[in-house]
Amino acid sequence: MSEQTDQHPVNGLDDVVHQRVRLGILTVAHQARRVEFGFLRTTLGLTAGNLSQHLATLEKAGLIDIEKGYEGKRARTWLSLTPAGAQALRDEVIQLKRLIHQIEQGSSDPQP
Repeated sequence: MSEQTDQHPVNGLDDVVHQRVRLGILTVAHQARRVEFGFLRTTLGLTAGNLSQHLATLEKAGLIDIEKGYEGKRARTWLSLTPAGAQALRDEVIQLKRLIHQIEQGSSDPQP
């Protein structure tokens, strides 16, 4: 994503990443090498169905990898951030920082 000085920071936000739950998923996944489905569900306060829908969106966009397996006799689902997911999260944070800076500085009062 290129940074244009004449573009409002809101225009640079990624709709796939910016949605609250998906941003939360990417953030938690960024903080861990691999995160388990149940942990995400509990941490983000979601139903299993709702979390599954968001994970499908992120996987389709190539932002996460989903791995299914077993831990003992229990089926488990883990996810991890892909390099594209890590970059998308970094880009989103940059755009959010630009937006925050613009608000704090006042859009009609440019700083030298």
